[in-house]
Amino acid sequence: MGFSCGIVGLPNVGKSTLFNALTETAAAQAENYPFCTIEPNLGEVAVPDPRLEPVAALAKSTAIVPTRLAFVDIAGLVRGASRGEGLGNQFLANIREVDAVVHVVRCFSGSDVIHLEGRIAPVEDIETIETELMLADLDSLERRIEPLEKRSRGGDPEAGATLDLVGRALMALREGKPARLIERKDAQEKAFRMLGLLTSKPVLYVCNVDEEHAAEGNAFSRAVELRAQAEGAGCVLISAKIEAEIAVLSRAERGEYLAAHGLHEAGLDRLIRAGYALLDLVTFFTAGPKEAHAWTVTRGTRAPQAAGVIHTDFERGFIRAEVVSWEDYVALGGEAGARDAGKLRLEGKDYAVADGDVIHFRFAT
Repeated sequence: MGFSCGIVGLPNVGKSTLFNALTETAAAQAENYPFCTIEPNLGEVAVPDPRLEPVAALAKSTAIVPTRLAFVDIAGLVRGASRGEGLGNQFLANIREVDAVVHVVRCFSGSDVIHLEGRIAPVEDIETIETELMLADLDSLERRIEPLEKRSRGGDPEAGATLDLVGRALMALREGKPARLIERKDAQEKAFRMLGLLTSKPVLYVCNVDEEHAAEGNAFSRAVELRAQAEGAGCVLISAKIEAEIAVLSRAERGEYLAAHGLHEAGLDRLIRAGYALLDLVTFFTAGPKEAHAWTVTRGTRAPQAAGVIHTDFERGFIRAEVVSWEDYVALGGEAGARDAGKLRLEGKDYAVADGDVIHFRFAT
């Protein structure tokens, strides 16, 4: 299962610079004018996890394969995008395909980078983007009402349930609230996701600050943090300029450079951690002579579905999962030691995979 984040924001907030730095590529242009990103840029990054290497060493694995996070750099949106302004609705469609929205917000001053609306006001920038996404969702939902009502009157229970969700989402949107804030039961979650609403995505705000404020932030970033807290969104502080500079340094040089700016880790690490928390993700491991592999699933994923992330045949033929916690795996010298110590458990179809599990799946072909 791959997880993807769509990077959005107004033009000239540092989206493409950040994308380039995070993916350590120059795939996205980073020019000082609007709409330089003509097509959505795709990039993947390995998710750093210090637990993977010890697992590989104990399993005598030839290869180490970390889990990966995909970034989609979506062109800058502008006021009126939902009506086709700027580069229009083609970019709104890209947002529907991602698991979460990384909203880059300009929290730095400086006249060398123009602001499309001539002022630095991060909360107002957020509201501009959110408004366009809500307007697009309103249009999408309003066009679905009549067909759903016809199906519901015809006795279709699924249409009736969907109509209820649509009605409540419309009410929230008309009140100026994103669809993700509506209350819903676990059983309704799949139907809600099927609506494909732009404002249903979890949001992680990235406050792009200058180098001087990379460690502690500034008044602009604090305003965004307050906004994020109020709506239950994630928020992380990053200097895209610093990230771009460390992207060309060796691993050894990066630590020294970051320390000089009062930072203990790269922005990518902070972004990944915040993203995992926002999406409620956990990582499990598989290990053998060929490779040690990290896999990411949503918390609460059952063992057969976790096996299906590796290969659909594993889910179809699932028999059981042999599970040991990472702590026990390392402390007891690997799978054999954990088995001898009685720490290796046999789990069935109802087992919810936990973060750090080292798992050997048994399945029938």
